[in-house]
Amino acid sequence: MAKRVFVSFDYDFDKTLKDFLIGQARNSGSPFEVHDWSIKEPSSDWRAKARQRIRACDVVVVICGEHTHTAEGVAIELKIAQEEAIEYFLLMGYTNKACFKPTTAKMSDKMYKWTWENLKLLIGGAR
Repeated sequence: MAKRVFVSFDYDFDKTLKDFLIGQARNSGSPFEVHDWSIKEPSSDWRAKARQRIRACDVVVVICGEHTHTAEGVAIELKIAQEEAIEYFLLMGYTNKACFKPTTAKMSDKMYKWTWENLKLLIGGAR
């Protein structure tokens, strides 16, 4: 059964990367599925909505880009995943640009190179 993935990303700068990840989820034999659970409109209860969506997934993929360390929403989503004990990993969004971890990432959290083979392994728990 395919794992359900919640994607955390910097909406202002890395939306295209999320779209790429959704595209990879559609590959034949993909071990994961991504639903677009992005909360597009700010609201007073967005944190509760995010928590509910994160609880409904098997793993959180945090796409790290040039501005991720300043993206408050990404930091909060990662903190929710940690509080809910949902597996997560940090994925390097770019190979030719500096990528930064969210502020709530642990010192021990490794940022992984984004390749199809790596992604399949990481979704499967190899980290």
